[in-house]
Amino acid sequence: MKKSIDEHAARFSELAADYDDDHGQEYEACAALVVDHADPGPDDVVLDLGTGTGAIALALAGRAGRVVGRDISEGMLDEARRKAADRGIGNVEFGYGEFRSPDYDGPVDVVTSNFALHHLSDDEKREAVRTVAELGARRFVLGDVMFFGAPDPDEPFYDPEVDDPATVGTLVDALTDHGFVLTAVERVHDQVGVLVAERAGDWRRDAAVGADDEREPATDDQ
Repeated sequence: MKKSIDEHAARFSELAADYDDDHGQEYEACAALVVDHADPGPDDVVLDLGTGTGAIALALAGRAGRVVGRDISEGMLDEARRKAADRGIGNVEFGYGEFRSPDYDGPVDVVTSNFALHHLSDDEKREAVRTVAELGARRFVLGDVMFFGAPDPDEPFYDPEVDDPATVGTLVDALTDHGFVLTAVERVHDQVGVLVAERAGDWRRDAAVGADDEREPATDDQ
């Protein structure tokens, strides 16, 4: 991460009031694809990480049983709560949470994220994917800045001072290494796309077993 969590939180809180008015067509296309691919059922719980002003969370609220939005920026969260209240949406809850510590321990069926993970370093992205896997969701839909090829240094789709996008290959490796199977890749732009990853079989049991396996074994002294 090129800036601290507090620095990112402050930056986005300053942008919150006008954030929804400052999106390009690639962002909008990406968000629409994330919503379509998330496809929750009426009893499903959706966790939206890096929820921002709640665009994805609020769009999915009518399809899901419950939606939980997590973000590090209180300004963005305030905007999300305001929009939910204005629209009379009661099955969405917004609160502070990080990718690697979302502060949520309830059931999760689908995890979504749009234009947020690219702020983390590649190692931090892997830790975030591990956290998502341990939550036990059956599907993870990631829309983000990502490199399908070598980025054009003269036309970057991101701010190199604050953003740290990964290649598609790096993201796919992180997903498959943590038990996901890639089921769709949507290329919106050379530097923007959506990855859809699924967990096969009993994903809740597998996630619990995986978390147990990564804990240190007990010794005779414990």
